[in-house]
Amino acid sequence: MDNVIVKRGYRFNIAGRPSTTLKCLPDPEQLAALPDKIPHIKPRLHVAEGDPVRIGSVLFEDKREPRFKFLSPAGGTVRRIRFGPRRTIQAIIIERQSGQEPRVGFEALSNDALATIDRKALVARILDGGLWWVFRELPFRDLPAPENSPPLILVGLDAKEPFSPAADVYLHGREDLFAFGLKVLSKLCGGKLVVFADAADHALIARGRDWLTHTVEGAYPSDDPGAVLYSIKTQASENRAWYVAGQDLMLLAELLRDGRYPTQRVMTVGGSAAPAPGHFLTRLGTPLSHLADPSQIIQPARWIVGGMLRGHTASQEDFMGLYETALNLVPAGGQAEFLALFTPGFRKPSYSRIFLSKLNPAPLLYDCNLHGDARACIACMHCADVCPVDLLPHMVFKAIAVEEVEEYLQLGLLDCVDCGLCSYVCPSKIELSRIFGNAKASYAREQMKRSE
Repeated sequence: MDNVIVKRGYRFNIAGRPSTTLKCLPDPEQLAALPDKIPHIKPRLHVAEGDPVRIGSVLFEDKREPRFKFLSPAGGTVRRIRFGPRRTIQAIIIERQSGQEPRVGFEALSNDALATIDRKALVARILDGGLWWVFRELPFRDLPAPENSPPLILVGLDAKEPFSPAADVYLHGREDLFAFGLKVLSKLCGGKLVVFADAADHALIARGRDWLTHTVEGAYPSDDPGAVLYSIKTQASENRAWYVAGQDLMLLAELLRDGRYPTQRVMTVGGSAAPAPGHFLTRLGTPLSHLADPSQIIQPARWIVGGMLRGHTASQEDFMGLYETALNLVPAGGQAEFLALFTPGFRKPSYSRIFLSKLNPAPLLYDCNLHGDARACIACMHCADVCPVDLLPHMVFKAIAVEEVEEYLQLGLLDCVDCGLCSYVCPSKIELSRIFGNAKASYAREQMKRSE
C-alpha cells in the first residue's frame, strides 16, 4: 500500500459537524432529477408533465451522446418540469405513487457472470442502466467516452470537504457491494486501479486492507482525485484518468449485481445553523426540506448544496442532484459588526494570522459575510500557499484576464481541482475558483468543437 503526501491545502475547524449515527428517513412525496447540475451535458427530454414514470425509466438523455441516459429515481407522475433562462431544464419533479412504486427491471449479474463478461457487454449494461454518470474523466470532469479504456481509474473513499458523508458510515455492512463494484472497475480499466483513503482513518484502512492501494496524507483537498493523480502520475496519458466516488461505485454495483436501479444514498446535513447535523439514508433526488426542516431553523441561513467550498446556494424548495451528498446550513450573515476594527477575532475564522482565532482550538462559527469588498490582486501569495497542485493562481488569473490561452495552460490551469481554496483565502475577494472553472469549461467546449 503506497502513501501519497499532499503538502498544501487547508484544515478547517468548522462548528456543526454531523454526527456519525445513520438515521433512515421516510420516503418524501416528491423527488427530482436536476439536469442543469450535471456539468457539460446537453439534456434532451424524454417525458412531459403528466407522464407516468417508473423507477429506472428514462427521463432525459445527453444530446452529445444519446447513450448517456438519466433515469427516474421514483415511480409516479411527472408533476412539473422547471425551466430556467434560455429554456435550460432545471428540475424534473416527480410525485411518487403511494404504496409500491412501479419499477423497470434489469438483468442481474452474478460474480461468476462478471468474471466472464467482456468489456463491451459490461459497458452496454451500465449505459442501459443509466449509471454511466458515476464515471468522470479528468481534467474536465466530463462523462468519458464508453469506448475509451482509461489508463487509470481512481476511487476515493474519504471526503475532506467539510461535512461530506463519512466512508465508515456508508460502507458499514455493505463492504461486499463495494468489493463487487471494484471487480466491475477492473473489467473496465485498461490500466491500473487506484483505491485510496485518508491515512489517518486507521479503522477504514484495517477494513479495506484487501482492496486499498493508497493512503493519502494532507489537509483538504488531498482526497480529491485530481490532487491524488497530480502526485502519482508518471506519464501524460494518465491526465485522462477516470474517477468515481466510493458511494457512487456502490450504486453501480447495486444496479449490476441486484438488477435494480438504485434509489437510496447516504447524505449529510451540517453547519452551525443546521437543526440536527447528521448522516441520513434517503432517496436520490430528495427535497432539501426533507433533510432539514425549515421550521426548525431559528436564524436566517444559507442553504449550500454539494459542499461548503464546491457547492452552490439553493433554497428550501430545491432538491439534491446526482453528484450532491451534503447539505450545509450556515448563518446568512449580512449584519454590520460593532467595532469590528477593534475586535481581536478570537471566534472569527480566517486564513490570516492577524486574528486570535489562530489560537482558538474550538470549532469556529462560519457565516456568509465577506468581511471586505472586492479589489485588485495584491500578489499576497496566499492562493499559492494553499494550492494542492502547486499552481500560481494569481498568475493563472492574470493570464485568463488577458485571454492568453497558451499561457494559462502552460501555467497549469488544467491541473486545477476546483477546490475553492484560492477564493477562500484571497484577501481581495476575487472569485478565482469561479474564474478558473469558467475558463476550463470554455476551453473544453473549444476542444469538443474541434473534435467534431
